Amino acid sequence: MTHAFHWFALLTRSNFEQVVFEQIARKKMAAFLPKTKKLSRRKDRKTIIEVPLFPGYLFVKSSMDPGCQLTVLKTLGAVRFLGNDQGPIPVPETQIHSLQLLTSADCNLVTGACSRLIQGDPVMVMEGPMAGARGEFIQYRGKGKIIIKIHLLGQYAGVEINESQVEKIPHHLS
Repeated sequence: MTHAFHWFALLTRSNFEQVVFEQIARKKMAAFLPKTKKLSRRKDRKTIIEVPLFPGYLFVKSSMDPGCQLTVLKTLGAVRFLGNDQGPIPVPETQIHSLQLLTSADCNLVTGACSRLIQGDPVMVMEGPMAGARGEFIQYRGKGKIIIKIHLLGQYAGVEINESQVEKIPHHLS
């Protein structure tokens, strides 16, 4: 019996996307890890690095055969296929092809990371004249601009700032 092969989204352990991608490729299976370039700020320099377009995910071409999918899931760092209680849900070939075209073009990709910051999230300004200031995310203004409010003396001041200048502070550190 032959099984048709489809693309599936595979959830990986945090920061294991490249490891899983390489191991699946060694198993002679088709895998796709879309990446984008991002400015990385270090204390002493700024550099451009490649990061997964969808952190924690990559795409694997597999059949619905449980044995084939088990081979993928036995990969170090692989967690599970995305799907529902009936099983993994295939990603349409046209979407994968479009994604491959987007990531192969030498241009800046903008992802829909609209849930990166949620109203009320604690943030810290990482660069610019307000570097080091802590505040609270209020709203997106479009074109990379956000509004944060900074509490002081029982009052607050709101400021519009570039989203790239702030980082979310994990709740356990705020």
